[in-house]
Amino acid sequence: MRLSSPFLRAVLLLGGLSAIGLAAAQPGPALPEWDRLTPEQRDQLVAPIRERWNDADADKRRRMLGHAQRWQAMTPAEREHARHGMHSWKRLPPEQREEARALYAKLRTLPEAERTALRERWQQMTPEQRRRWAQANPAPEPRDGAATPPR
Repeated sequence: MRLSSPFLRAVLLLGGLSAIGLAAAQPGPALPEWDRLTPEQRDQLVAPIRERWNDADADKRRRMLGHAQRWQAMTPAEREHARHGMHSWKRLPPEQREEARALYAKLRTLPEAERTALRERWQQMTPEQRRRWAQANPAPEPRDGAATPPR
């Protein structure tokens, strides 16, 4: 078999791609701080946010900026707590998300003593009671249709 045969070239190419994939999967050296990234690397990191920003209306842009400002003001422990909450939210079934939205919307309208009482009552409810309570006390529709937890 000659070295230039199509079969051999395909095998060598696949082997090379596999090696590249394995090398990319291996942990490499620590990446540099932001200030040491190249302009191209920074642009790659920021591009998804740029698209979301450009597609957003003025109200959503204000919310995005507010989220970024609050994130910057958080301590590392607060950021970790927020990340944990976001991951927990993503794992919730849609029905439980609706219940959480309804509960949060109601809690925002109550004085502290009534909030505490409702939280305690909520913890004692069965899943069916929570579902019925959420149906009787629906949360307002999200402003941008996003399936994100309320602030």
